[in-house]
Amino acid sequence: MAAVLSFEKAAIEVGVQTGIKIGHSALHRLVTQKEWSEPISVLSIKETSVDGGKVRVRGQQGEGSQWLDYKAVRLHSSFYAAYFQENESLINFVNNQPLSPLLTCLGDGHDGIWNLINKFNPQGRRREILDWFHLMENLHKVGGSNKRLEQGRKLLWEGQVNETIKLFESAGRRQAVNFCNYLTKHRHRIVNYQLLSEENICSIGSGAVESTVKQIDRRLKISGAQWSLKNISQMLKLRCTYLNELL
Repeated sequence: MAAVLSFEKAAIEVGVQTGIKIGHSALHRLVTQKEWSEPISVLSIKETSVDGGKVRVRGQQGEGSQWLDYKAVRLHSSFYAAYFQENESLINFVNNQPLSPLLTCLGDGHDGIWNLINKFNPQGRRREILDWFHLMENLHKVGGSNKRLEQGRKLLWEGQVNETIKLFESAGRRQAVNFCNYLTKHRHRIVNYQLLSEENICSIGSGAVESTVKQIDRRLKISGAQWSLKNISQMLKLRCTYLNELL
């Protein structure tokens, strides 16, 4: 119940369903004291994706709350996991899995995501793919000629980065310059999306982990929720254990 509802509502629901009365503080204490073991997949992991979420952290007395980042990872066709300010734990969680010799890794354009992915599968190889939908979002930020944007979309769908840069270099707009820099930075992660998609080789978007973040946030971002720093990691573990159907 605490994985789905606020502690107050969870305590009420436990009473309704079992006849056992438990205070919300006692329920909270049970959750924070629980030791969680991380799941290990029985299947070889061929794909994974990483994304960031935000959690509202309670400030010191007299101070307001603030939103801080956590990172979530999805082992495709397997487990969820999320970590707050524990990047090494996330890396170890992935690398302790039975990884395929070639691991496909998907993410958006944030450096923090790729810094994590860069440490995945040290004994094998990685296929890094920039999320197609994030790429298209940045393309449309360029604005200007719809014809040029459509040409750019077709070129990128085939992974033709150099041709796309040439197309937008002549635009002369600040947004176009920024987009060309973005393409140059992620050049090795912009693949032939058409081929991968049509041949069903692997995923081309990080929607799986974005969905994971949304599902985690259904508990962490319930109305009025604020968390103390010491409890965030436990709640992430509880929520992921629930989503992994391991409770």
